[in-house]
Amino acid sequence: MNASPSRISPRVRPRWTSHLVRGIAGVGALSAVAAVVVACGGGGGNNQLSEEIAGKQVFRSDTFGDEAFWTDKLKMNTVIATAVDPTTALKVGLKVDSEALPAAVVTGIQNGSIDLTKPATTIALLKLDAVVGLKGTVTTVNGVDTLTQVGITCALCHSTVDNSFAPGIGKRLDGWPNRDLNPGAIIALSPALDAATKAVYNSWGPGKYDARFNIDGKNKPAVIPPAYGLQDIHKITATGDGDQVAYWNRYVAVTQMGGQGSFAEPRLNLSIINGTTDLVSSKLSSLQAYQLSLPAPTAPAGSFDVAAAARGKVVFEGAGKCSTCHAGPNFTDANTTLHPVADSMAEPETPSYASRSATKQYRTSPLKGVWQHAPYFHDGSAPTLEAVVQTYNTKRTLGLTPQQITDVAQYLRSL
Repeated sequence: MNASPSRISPRVRPRWTSHLVRGIAGVGALSAVAAVVVACGGGGGNNQLSEEIAGKQVFRSDTFGDEAFWTDKLKMNTVIATAVDPTTALKVGLKVDSEALPAAVVTGIQNGSIDLTKPATTIALLKLDAVVGLKGTVTTVNGVDTLTQVGITCALCHSTVDNSFAPGIGKRLDGWPNRDLNPGAIIALSPALDAATKAVYNSWGPGKYDARFNIDGKNKPAVIPPAYGLQDIHKITATGDGDQVAYWNRYVAVTQMGGQGSFAEPRLNLSIINGTTDLVSSKLSSLQAYQLSLPAPTAPAGSFDVAAAARGKVVFEGAGKCSTCHAGPNFTDANTTLHPVADSMAEPETPSYASRSATKQYRTSPLKGVWQHAPYFHDGSAPTLEAVVQTYNTKRTLGLTPQQITDVAQYLRSL
């Protein structure tokens, strides 16, 4: 992809085309850009539990063979080994799983005997499998631990940590979008990318990702969506492109992460094949089962005004007209309805995010756990829930008072 990136026009592209080398931007198997949701039925009992356990392993640890992209093409193993110390990694939003750290490492970090300003320490953390969403192969070369391969997993973008040990270091929170992560800045470190492409990646900022950039050459990142609270919702992305989590998982695993497998979408005249061995399809069922098992987090005690939230619920269901679309127990009509571009609070925008999708429409975002993942709207243009309600109030001419706007925001924080 040069200064004027070309669109993908052929229906089938060979593995690792030069376009993918320059333009792919891999992040988790549920992407950024749009909220990933679905329901898929699935058995119960021990079989269901086994599927969820297997899916947890896939979510956290499976790269789908994407080392062929991140290592062989982007040379990110070399970048990490020479330029990414733990301090830098934390600054760009990478997280460390404290439960993967041996006691001696914990002590060393606490007393400062482990140097967090050396890339060799990052390699040591990868060897411990402690960096959330990154999988590294570390081998001893001439007596020195060497990062020979690196790949990414779904957890890179769709997990964070509770910061219980230190900022960016703690216990995993699977399904929580990593809004600290700056995937564009990470990808832009690759020596395989030209200056124009690096500039696009560096323009995204923390918590945002464009899962269409390498497809159509346009630049309009969306916020990384949560991967929790998906049970019983049948539209996967902000634009409702698929009817199962597996649809978007396949899209991201193949077209964004660079996994070995295939993805086809006739509505986009798109068919991509990576490699000769499918390492994606067999994982999709269990991965989906695990994602559907992740509940939306409950609002922390004391994080909202209970009396104001009660008043806000009345406005939400009445004068605010919010429940017209944010309906039912999941606060969305996505199972039955997609909405035209004009209904989006982030539109008009250039380029239109929906125009680049398979449906050319938007779904209503579910609201469970919405307190957790600011900023809001698919482009992150509303920094707070008050800003969300105010935007609706202005664009829909609802006539809500400042107090009503505050009350609705408190109600949303309670969900």
